[in-house]
Amino acid sequence: FDPLLIESKTAATVVLMLGSPEEEVLAKACDALYKFASKGDENKVTLLGLGAVEHLYKLLSHEDPIVRRNAIMVFGIMASNHDVKKLLRELDVTNSLLSQLAPEEDVVIHEFATLCLAHMAVEYTTKVQIFEQGGLEPLIRLLGSPDPDVQKNSVECIYLLVQDFQSRAAVRELNVIPPLLELLKSEYPVIQLLALKTLEVISKDRETRIILGENKGLDCLLKILETDEFSDLHVEALAVLGNCLEDVHTLQLIQQTGGLKKLLSFVRVSTVPDIQENAAKAITKAAYDSENRKILNEEEVEKCLINLLGTDNDGVKVAASQAISAMCENLASKRAFGLQGIPQLVQLLSSDNEEVKEAAVTALANLTAASPSNASAVAEAEGIEPLVNTLNAQRDGAIANAATVLTNLAVQEPFRVNIQSCGIMSALAEPLRSTNSQVQSKAAFAVAAFGCDADARTELRNAGGLGPLVELLHSKNKEVRRNVCWAVMVCASDELTAIELCRLGALDILEEINLSPGLKNNFSEAALEKLLDNNLSQKYSQMGYLSSSNIITDGFYDCGQIKPGVKFSSLEELSMQELTDRRAIIFINAKPREEENWNLLCDLNSSVVSPMEEKQELSGQQSSLSKSREKGLRYYTLNYMCISLKGKGKKEEDKMKEVTQIISRVQDEINLENLHWIPPPDFILLDYINDASKTILPLTTTREQVVALAQFVAGKMGGPIERDKLHDFSWELHISEIEFELKCNVVPIGKVKKGTFYHRALLFKVIADRIGIGCSLVRGEYNRAWNEVKLVDDSPQGIAGLLLPPQEYIVDLMFEPGFLMKQGSAEADQYKCI
Repeated sequence: FDPLLIESKTAATVVLMLGSPEEEVLAKACDALYKFASKGDENKVTLLGLGAVEHLYKLLSHEDPIVRRNAIMVFGIMASNHDVKKLLRELDVTNSLLSQLAPEEDVVIHEFATLCLAHMAVEYTTKVQIFEQGGLEPLIRLLGSPDPDVQKNSVECIYLLVQDFQSRAAVRELNVIPPLLELLKSEYPVIQLLALKTLEVISKDRETRIILGENKGLDCLLKILETDEFSDLHVEALAVLGNCLEDVHTLQLIQQTGGLKKLLSFVRVSTVPDIQENAAKAITKAAYDSENRKILNEEEVEKCLINLLGTDNDGVKVAASQAISAMCENLASKRAFGLQGIPQLVQLLSSDNEEVKEAAVTALANLTAASPSNASAVAEAEGIEPLVNTLNAQRDGAIANAATVLTNLAVQEPFRVNIQSCGIMSALAEPLRSTNSQVQSKAAFAVAAFGCDADARTELRNAGGLGPLVELLHSKNKEVRRNVCWAVMVCASDELTAIELCRLGALDILEEINLSPGLKNNFSEAALEKLLDNNLSQKYSQMGYLSSSNIITDGFYDCGQIKPGVKFSSLEELSMQELTDRRAIIFINAKPREEENWNLLCDLNSSVVSPMEEKQELSGQQSSLSKSREKGLRYYTLNYMCISLKGKGKKEEDKMKEVTQIISRVQDEINLENLHWIPPPDFILLDYINDASKTILPLTTTREQVVALAQFVAGKMGGPIERDKLHDFSWELHISEIEFELKCNVVPIGKVKKGTFYHRALLFKVIADRIGIGCSLVRGEYNRAWNEVKLVDDSPQGIAGLLLPPQEYIVDLMFEPGFLMKQGSAEADQYKCI
């Protein structure tokens, strides 16, 4: 057949020629397609659509080396396209490409085969295929190729492969370090750069760092840093060194050879932000080890980092702040930073960059931990206000660490007062609503630190911070729950805050927590007790015990023992319930609402009506009036007094004006009562307290006072009862009659004239608290209750001046009023019905 010369102008025709059996046609067709594909990505897509990839794949195993070479060239140039790479993976070309890396193959084949592999190794699946098919060994061998393109493609492919930890371990075993270090001497910067990037990745493994040191790799890296013409490699060289500095042995080696001093000097004089940032990151990595921190401190690394804080680059400031955070684990470094670095870190709190702000406040948190001097330095640098403002930052880390710094400062009283004046509690209200557990924990801890001040608790209450604080009691995070319980315990120190916490459900949640062994903690138990200490009615109802420090005040009521999980009702709710046959609620209120007005009116009206008669009349009327009528009772009485004064002389007219003024004040109070229910006063109880103060307080010893008070209480509650006639003491009928008279289940204790154990014990405790006798109140079973007092016995005969420890006694209020029974004795147990 005579030779036929064909001139083709379309890629489709040339692709068809790839099916020719003639080597020369195939070689020329591949060469033409290579030139066509090199012109742009659009042409590669065209060839893909024409089916060129499938034809070229068959030619990878062609016997003719020129055909094979030209086909691989087309593959190498087309593999940069995403769709082509996808098809190559489907065709599983990696094995064919790796077979072209044999030493006897042409350099051009090596170049384009490694180029194709480098393009494909971006995908994870291809990395796995190359690793499993043994591709690392030929690639590492080709690092020593005389052709720079082969070197570049091979090291790039290795760099992509070692992103996977399996490949990192494999290249170490294949001794990749020496050829990589040789590439650092290349005259081509791109090869040097890829070699350094590969070293950076593989030097993350400690075993590789050891091999790198054994091959004098550290010297090579330091030489790069010392050479100005390699300035474009300094960043990557520092990154490799940063990994190496993690090892104590390596750091000591660099220090002994003077390399560490050179490195820090290089960082100080450099003005390149990337170099400064990478140097700070290298120090951070090294500083995670305590021995490394000592070495770095010896080389005065603190000065270098403080210098970096003053740069104009935010990335450098972040890296330097992070390095300071790591270094201040060393006490010497912490002191050094406190003297010079804290003012600069405080300035960074005002940065517009949130990452800078977070890094700076994190450094301050570490610097002020267990360091009063550094805390003082923060305050002296006027850092309190910026720290409070940082609680409103956008990043959770900044908020959490700002709360930590403020908590560290709060240890010192002057700083705590200063911080409180900046509105710390209002600022903490929002972090308490955060969904980040770290922020929640640190914010709650800060509340616990500042909540010891009454004004701070008021501020938190007014800022609405108690609600989110109580909600955090539900947290599943152990640390958050612990700190929140601590905060609740501190905040419950005053009655108003404790009442608000109870209203928000803190008491119920704490009870649930303490019932669960997995949720409760020491602070949850303490918080519950503290809340109950400010809500004695509920404490006595749930726990059946009030200590001598639990002082019963007006508003207390005893509704009996309630079971766990049962809602505790307020006195107002109980008073609105219909009359039932259940146990009466006994309440305490010995302070009349208009006591001052009443006394004044009695003085004014002494010539018209006897104050005592009026007072008794009022007491009797109140007991039979409904709530709506009792609110107008005093107003009615005052008007009655006005009428009585009419028609008298001028002196009486002056009194009339005073009475009119008081009527106006009482009318205002009546209007106020319409908004907030207040229990009626118990004048009889008030008389009991006044009488006890006059007759019992003058007694010289506590023992005499206790005995006299017991007899006084028993006298007001039906007198002593014989043991064998206790069942005839019809106190239940008496209480029912009072309830029926009042049309209410709530009974003032002064109305009770026939009281059993628990009535007498409660009255004893109430009066004892008012006149300063320490005693506890304990609820027993079967309507029993008793009081415990601690008394010091007299010195044994013949031993004068010996101070004995106090003994605990049970006070008999029923059978032999005033008889004191030692705790644990048979008569005491019998009295308690044990």
